Amino acid sequence: MNAEQFKQLVKETQIGKKLPDAIYFHREYFAQAPAPLVKFIEIVAKALKIEDDEWNLIKLFKNDFRLSLLHYPDFFQDAYPALKQSVTVDLVKLSHRITKYEHRDNPPILHRKETLIPENHPKFEEFLMITQEGETIGLYENSRMIGFKDSWERLTAKHGYELVDGRLFRSSALSQHAPSPDNIDRHKTAIVRHELSAPMKTLAKHGFLTGDYSIFDYGCGRGDDLRELEAHGIDALGWDPNFRPDSDKISSDVVNIGFVINVIEDPDERIDAVLGAWELTDKLLVVSAMLANESYIAQFTPYKDGVITSRNTFQKYFTQGELKAYIERIIDEEAIAISPGIYYVFKDKSLEQQFLQTRHKRNYTWQQKTAPEPVSEEQARMLFTQHKELLESFWLCCLAYGRIPAVDEFKESDKLKEIIGSQKKAFKLVIDWFGEEEFQAAAKMRQEDLLIYFAIGLFQKRKAYTNLADDIKRDIKAFFSTHKIAIEQAKELLFNIANIDEIKAESIKANKDLPASQLTYENEEPHALTIHKQYLDSLSPLLRVYVLSALQLYGELDDIQLIKIHITSGKVTLLGYDDFDNKDEPCLVERIKIRMAEQEVDFFDYIDEKNRPTLINKVNYILI
Repeated sequence: MNAEQFKQLVKETQIGKKLPDAIYFHREYFAQAPAPLVKFIEIVAKALKIEDDEWNLIKLFKNDFRLSLLHYPDFFQDAYPALKQSVTVDLVKLSHRITKYEHRDNPPILHRKETLIPENHPKFEEFLMITQEGETIGLYENSRMIGFKDSWERLTAKHGYELVDGRLFRSSALSQHAPSPDNIDRHKTAIVRHELSAPMKTLAKHGFLTGDYSIFDYGCGRGDDLRELEAHGIDALGWDPNFRPDSDKISSDVVNIGFVINVIEDPDERIDAVLGAWELTDKLLVVSAMLANESYIAQFTPYKDGVITSRNTFQKYFTQGELKAYIERIIDEEAIAISPGIYYVFKDKSLEQQFLQTRHKRNYTWQQKTAPEPVSEEQARMLFTQHKELLESFWLCCLAYGRIPAVDEFKESDKLKEIIGSQKKAFKLVIDWFGEEEFQAAAKMRQEDLLIYFAIGLFQKRKAYTNLADDIKRDIKAFFSTHKIAIEQAKELLFNIANIDEIKAESIKANKDLPASQLTYENEEPHALTIHKQYLDSLSPLLRVYVLSALQLYGELDDIQLIKIHITSGKVTLLGYDDFDNKDEPCLVERIKIRMAEQEVDFFDYIDEKNRPTLINKVNYILI
């Protein structure tokens, strides 16, 4: 083989970890590499008398007639294995150089191992998860800082984390002794954070950190969340068995038990922790835990219902579905998925209804752009002249509810009554003034949202509430007459998500009506509809229920841009891209497949930037 043939074969190689000047891959990838190239590599190794057990990775140079045989003996055991030996071969000069690292204190280490093996390899998902955690806390932002063992450890410590068996643990101290199940080092699981934890961030997003709610952090670790909340003037207290054992456990509106249950090795004590947090909860409990798949868990020493790590800490990993079932089994209340590994459980059912309604409620925007035609009555003209702001505010309230608001639903009802006489008289006045068309559109929107709210409740098998909130009772009376009729209509809507013909028809219609979307075909039949998440609220009630039912298993769309509705299989795929809004051709970084029939969620991540699929038809999904 000559230099040109070598360069051409390297160019044709589509596997492995691709860098600007080279390609790396493990021998496990040989079956998918060009056969002449594999044969050539093996001939070179044999000629140099490099035994098979002395190399397992290959580095192919793109621009030179060179290759390296690399030996990472702990490739499959260590999350970030160290290089033991490198044999670099210059095929032009017919020379080679052997560099040994086994006795060096600071050897090169390997990252992104999932890029070096085939996607169907049993270890692929485990390696992918290891890389994802490093990405999440920003360890890969400067690639020049991660190539050697010492700099990697310093970088990890600088970010306030410690990697144990390749995973981020709540620890900042090293274990000095071998694992001992009889003496679990539970105190070594407290992460030093430099920003709010993920569960606290969700509370901020949903308006629970405005200062209106008291907060208690059950298992607060070193108290980083508490310091940040207190700096914002929020009433926040916490307790931790290791770092704040003398603090009182105080009942609070919102209680967070964040990444605590997964580090408690005793199943009874774990249950007691959840129940203890629930007893302190007045309104909302937030429960979170680490997720992992079976292939990752299998590498550790089993202990009770979890594993013992190499740092002598216990971990009980969950899948998304297992965590939900675990919480509901203990508390006997519905756990609402907020994001992977994070669930809300409401003790205040009125607040839960408010949260769920708001979560799926659309806001009607007043469309009128010109001055309204005055009504004939002189009194009406005078009233609108003198009280324009009050009556416009009442009109917007009518549009928000899709009906006449009750006295306690409009904050200036007393003033309105004094001027007009009653809510009904005021409604007749504004409907005559502004016109009925917009109000009917708002009423239809509100009725659809309520129907979806009830349908999602049925999908989740949510318990019927004995005492509905007053505003829901008014909505039911206005839009459905009775609660029974509302539930029957919601049941019919929910059952229709299994009707392929209905889903197909609505998908075809959505593709025509939406400003942007993509309808793909398979065997000349509509196969999937893909939309940007900003158009989710514009879908028909049936398609909204289809998507929102899937999201009950996953959580919210914070890092997701595109939603793919599989028409015939009862699946929804969520796609998250890198800087979607600003890049013309963003790269895929996250794919989630939700299988509603199986009630399961599959996660796929594209951590290696070189291997991320590019979205080349962004214009099909959003108006630019």
